[in-house]
Amino acid sequence: MFGKIKDKIKNTYVIKNYSKIYPYVKPYMFRALLAVLITIPIGSMDAVIAWSLKPYMDVVMVEKNTASTNYIPLLIIIFSVLQSLLNYTATYLNTWVGCKIANDVKMDLFKKLMHYDAGFFDKRNSGDIQFQFNNQVDMACNGLLSNLKLFTTRVFSSFSLIAVLFYNSWQLAIVAVVVLLGALYPLTTIRRKIKSLFNKSIFSGAAVMTHYNETYSGNRIITSYNLYDYQFSRFKETLHSVFKIGIKMIQRTGIISPLMHFVVSLGIALIIWLGSYLIVTHQITAGNFVSFIAALIMLYNPIKSIGNNFNSVQLSLIAMEGVFGTLEGVPAITDRPGAKPLKSVKKEIEYKNVNFEYIPGKPVLKNICLKVKIGETIAFVGNSGGGKTTMVNLLPRFYDVKSGQITIDGTDIRDFTLDSLRDKISIVFQDNFLFAGTIRENILLGKKDATPQEIDNAVKSACLEEFISSLDKGLDTQIGERGVLLSGGQKQRIAIARAFIKNAPIVILDEATSALDNKSEAVVQAAIDNLMKDRTVFIIAHRLSTVRNADKIVVVNYGELVESGSHEELLAREGSIYASLYKTQLK
Repeated sequence: MFGKIKDKIKNTYVIKNYSKIYPYVKPYMFRALLAVLITIPIGSMDAVIAWSLKPYMDVVMVEKNTASTNYIPLLIIIFSVLQSLLNYTATYLNTWVGCKIANDVKMDLFKKLMHYDAGFFDKRNSGDIQFQFNNQVDMACNGLLSNLKLFTTRVFSSFSLIAVLFYNSWQLAIVAVVVLLGALYPLTTIRRKIKSLFNKSIFSGAAVMTHYNETYSGNRIITSYNLYDYQFSRFKETLHSVFKIGIKMIQRTGIISPLMHFVVSLGIALIIWLGSYLIVTHQITAGNFVSFIAALIMLYNPIKSIGNNFNSVQLSLIAMEGVFGTLEGVPAITDRPGAKPLKSVKKEIEYKNVNFEYIPGKPVLKNICLKVKIGETIAFVGNSGGGKTTMVNLLPRFYDVKSGQITIDGTDIRDFTLDSLRDKISIVFQDNFLFAGTIRENILLGKKDATPQEIDNAVKSACLEEFISSLDKGLDTQIGERGVLLSGGQKQRIAIARAFIKNAPIVILDEATSALDNKSEAVVQAAIDNLMKDRTVFIIAHRLSTVRNADKIVVVNYGELVESGSHEELLAREGSIYASLYKTQLK
């Protein structure tokens, strides 16, 4: 009863996974089927060679007659050449189909990755992302397809060789098949043995990638702080963890191939003993026996090493589960059913009793209530970690509120489509990310179809004219990965130009000048002043001198909105936290 239930579950699992991968195989079905069909003659040709030994032995070795068997060596050569050609064709087709399927899966995963929310990335390091969305696909597709030809070839080869066994001696064939099943039985335990180690292997492999990524991105920190020993010790510890997992994998599965080898050797010994008896009693001829032994060795030899290949296939199947699990994952922040596009922002933005927490039970924002009229400039100030950045991150829905709501013109922002909401918002961060490429390409990220006039206006408004004119290639100058060839001020102004060309009605400035020196800050501030004209602006700043002209200054301390007003109003207010902060900075 339990066996039937287990088989039913297994069959359901196979069907379920087949239905998932079928859409990726379907466009390449002809080549995929052709690659499988080619393995039929590849495997069957082994049997032809084994079968031909019977007449050769009986006629040549026993009857000493070569006239009727001259065709056999030629036949073997022809079949071997055909087998080699078909083998190459099957390998080519498998590789072609495998790479196409892997690329299609990766493209779908990459699309999904780009639409995940900020919280998803907060909880993962770069190595995890790279493994989950790239390496795991290679492990699943390449591992399966590289072994698919091997297994299909051996399946057809095994059936044809078993047929030769029964043709020569049904008694010996029964013994051979029983031994074969006994040798293959340990393979049924592989999945259970390795699945518990697979997740640990993923974690350790991702950690290794993270070390490389950190060393690349943080090379200047490592150099300036002489962190060579520190970084190396962390890397060494991770490699040691990978080593231990690899050893455990061998401990759990390494015995399988030697065990199969031992069982197969017992089978061959038993066949030789029983075959000798059958020859002596004239139940089979010497030709039968030689043909049988040749077929048996061709059948058994691959079985001895199939354990390692089967191990790889099981790892690939487990990786495939992970791939489809990722594909089926749903980002925490998506469009609500029936969400409508945000066409314009006309009246006001309002925070209504907004509460938010990154970690359950540890609130970051508490009952925030705030109205912002369109066209106003709002500055958020207060203690570090008090929730200022979180407040503005909720507006483009990098995160969603835990309770309460944020509205635009009275409509909850969750009722707008994500794309239309974010189209209305431009953001300039403290450390803006620039993509490898040219200055022009990075500016055009704000509007891909911008006209030359719009680009010129953006460059001028962002105070980039003098800098661009000093470059030999101007806007077409390469800036290196993450803009490493630019100064902080230059990167900020390119980011501002990108925001200009987007021309969104809402602008968020997240400490856009806090990391700059006084000279760079002055230039960037002039660009920011241009960007702020005729827009609704949210400013986060530690330097209070940069927010004096804001229409409203909001003080956020420990997740609560404690006071708000203009610069003059807050300075004049008795016991004002803002006044205390401002005077402290002046000193």
